[in-house]
Amino acid sequence: MAQRFHGGEDQQQVTQGRGPQDGDPLDALDDEVHRRTFLGRFADASHGRPPAVVSRLDRFAFGTPARLPEGFMSKHAAVFPARPRAAETLMTEETVRRFPGLTAVVVGDVMLDSWLQGQASRMAQEAPVPVVSVEQIEDAPGGAANTAANLAALGARVHLLGVAGADPAGTALIGALLRHEVDGPIVTRSRRTAVKRRVMSGGQIVARYDEEDRSPIPAPVERELVAQIRELVDVAHVVIVCDSGAGVCTEEVRQALSGLPMLIVDAYDPELWRDAEPAAVLARYDACDLLPDDCAPIVVTDEGGGAVVHREGRPPYRTRPNSGDLVGAGAGDTFTAVFALALAAGADPATAADLAQAGADVVSRRPGTAVCDAGDLLAELGPRPAMPAKVLAERVAAEREQGRRIVFTDGCFDVLHPGHVTCLEQARRFGDVLVVGVRDDRSAALRKAPDRVVNTAEDRAAVLAGLGSVDYITLIEDDTPASLLKLIRPDVYVKGGGGHPDLLPEARLVRELGGEVRVVERR
Repeated sequence: MAQRFHGGEDQQQVTQGRGPQDGDPLDALDDEVHRRTFLGRFADASHGRPPAVVSRLDRFAFGTPARLPEGFMSKHAAVFPARPRAAETLMTEETVRRFPGLTAVVVGDVMLDSWLQGQASRMAQEAPVPVVSVEQIEDAPGGAANTAANLAALGARVHLLGVAGADPAGTALIGALLRHEVDGPIVTRSRRTAVKRRVMSGGQIVARYDEEDRSPIPAPVERELVAQIRELVDVAHVVIVCDSGAGVCTEEVRQALSGLPMLIVDAYDPELWRDAEPAAVLARYDACDLLPDDCAPIVVTDEGGGAVVHREGRPPYRTRPNSGDLVGAGAGDTFTAVFALALAAGADPATAADLAQAGADVVSRRPGTAVCDAGDLLAELGPRPAMPAKVLAERVAAEREQGRRIVFTDGCFDVLHPGHVTCLEQARRFGDVLVVGVRDDRSAALRKAPDRVVNTAEDRAAVLAGLGSVDYITLIEDDTPASLLKLIRPDVYVKGGGGHPDLLPEARLVRELGGEVRVVERR
C-alpha cells in the first residue's frame, strides 16, 4: 500500500525499484512508497521456514583478502592443519543441491560496479598518466547487490533490502539486478547510488574511482527498510548483512535484525553487531582486534593461503589455498553468499568455508564482477572428473597466461587399455597441459554401435582422471570436437593410431586456430 513520507524540511521520496518496464523505472517514483507484495509467493507450507538446522554456531569471523595481522598466528593458534583429504567428500553435491530450497534475505550497502574497458595508446600531456579510449562499459551489481546476485545464481530465493539513489547509476543497478532475477533496492531521491568505476586496458586495472554517500540513510527510508526487514525475516532460512559502513545499517536496522537464529554478518566493524548475537561474523583481518574475546575469527589471505576458520575451543581449520591470480572483483561477496547458504543447508563451518573458498576461486578467475552458480561450484569441487566446457575454457586460459603449452586429444576410451595409456603419455610430452575430450554416451554409441559401449562417459572419465598424464577432462556431446577445439584453441592436437596428420578431419580447423597436429602410434 502506498504511503507518503515527510522528512525534515524536504519531502523524502522513496520507492521499491522494479527495473525497466514501460520507460524509465524512476518515472514512477513521484512521492510514493511501494511496499513489497511478493510475500504471498512463499506463504505455502513447502516454502515455510523449516526447523532450525543450526541452532547457534560458535561465533567466528571472515576477512577479506589480506595478509594476516602481525601476531595473529601466535595469538590464536600454534598449528594450522591443511584440509584433510576426507573433507573433499564432505563437500558433496548434497549440500549444494539444498540451495534451491532456501530463502535468503540480504540487508546492506548496495553499489554499482562499472567496468570501463578500452585501449591506452598514449600518455596525457598534462600528467604522467595513460589516456584510455573507452570502448565498452559493463555494469554489474556490487556489494550487497553482488552477494544477492550470487545467491540467486546458486539457486536460492533472494530478497535484497538496500538503498539506491534515483539517478542513472540507480537505474543501471536495477537493470543489472533484474538480469540476475533479483528485485531492486529501495530507491530515494535524497541519496545517490554508490558506484565503483574501474578503468581497464590491456587486461589491467589502470584506475579506479568511487562515488558514494556514507551518511546515514534518511529517517523515512530507514523506517521503510525496517518494516521490510520485519516482513521478510520470517520467511528466510538465512539473513545476510553486508555492512561496508555506507550508512544503511543504522542502529535501528541492527536492532531489527538482532537475535535472529541464522544471522550472518559481513561487517567492516564487527563490534557494532555484537549485541545482535549473529550466528557468524565476517570481518576484515584488520578488524580482528575489534572483536570481543569470545568471538573467534576466520581470516582469508591473498597470498595463496585460503581461508582460516577459528572457533572457540576447537583447532583452527584452513581451507585449500587460493587457486590463482585475482582477475576480477567481488570474490568476497561470492564467499559470503556460498558460506551463508552452506550454513543454512546444515554444513559445519569448516565445510561451509571450503565451499565458499571454491566459489571465490571461480569468480576470481573471471574478468569483471562475476557470479558463481551451482554448476560452477560443483565443477570446482569435484569429485566429477569431467568439467563443463566453460569452466575448462577458464582453466585453459589461466594455464596459457602462465606460458604453458596446451595439448588436446579426444576419443571414446572404452575400454581403457595400455595402448590408450601410451598414447596419452606421448601426447603429454608435446606440451605442458593435457586436455582430454571424452565422447559422451550418445556420441560413443554413434562411433562404436550401442551394444559395444561398455562404460558410461562418467565412468570412463573417472578412470582417465587417475592417469598422471591427464590434467583436464571434459565430455564431448557433439558428433565432432570442433566446438571444443574453437573454445580452447589448443597449441597441439594429438590423435593416436598412426597415419598422416593431414588425413584427420580436424587438421584444417586446428591449423586455422594456430595449432599444430600430431599423430602418435599405439604400442
